[in-house]
Amino acid sequence: MEKVKELYEGKAKKVYTTDDPELYIVSYKDDATAFDGQKKGTIADKGIVNNTMSNIIFALIEEAGVPTHFVKQLSDRETLVKAVTIFPLEVIIRNVAAGHFSSRYGVDEGTPLARPALEFSYKRDDLGDPLMNDDHVLALGLATEAELATVRKYAHKVNEVMGAFFLDKGLKLIDFKIEFGKLSDGTIILADEVSPDTCRLWDVETNEKMDKDRFRRDLGKVEETYQEVLNRVKK
Repeated sequence: MEKVKELYEGKAKKVYTTDDPELYIVSYKDDATAFDGQKKGTIADKGIVNNTMSNIIFALIEEAGVPTHFVKQLSDRETLVKAVTIFPLEVIIRNVAAGHFSSRYGVDEGTPLARPALEFSYKRDDLGDPLMNDDHVLALGLATEAELATVRKYAHKVNEVMGAFFLDKGLKLIDFKIEFGKLSDGTIILADEVSPDTCRLWDVETNEKMDKDRFRRDLGKVEETYQEVLNRVKK
């Protein structure tokens, strides 16, 4: 399968069309951003880590009954995926207070939540990706009630599957961001990526941060940590 033309370039990936209108090629970059693009940098081999890890997780999630865009890994950095129209929503599930959740609600980072909290964020960099509730989503016509119900069901299943998987690898799934979209026939599937860029992962024994917070907060050992997470995931 060959790339035909660049369809989109985001902060972490490029998407290309192919000679099949139902298939795209995603190419992962080493670029890193934080704080809505205010902080920029490069994490060596991040694209390799995120591509490989995402595909391992997508295969796991697919086995658990949640459809994904994953088709086949083509190389270290490139993957063949199903062509999907993404909902303009970030779907966030939080299991432990951290990051914006801690500062927004005055909860100490590391506090376990009574139940997983699902949030929607409007994918608009120019607006700072504001939080949305179901009524906002429906009022703006971003999804239907039935679509939102499916997204919620799938998101909680993803949390259940990934939480158990990462725990087996010595990692706690603190929170994560995922994205969903629709195929040409309207089928809702999981897309985007699952990686240290999109998940907060803490070491079970030490609570050491094993994710993009190392870049955000200048904690050092960023490349080494990304590689360590991949090594654990591949075991």
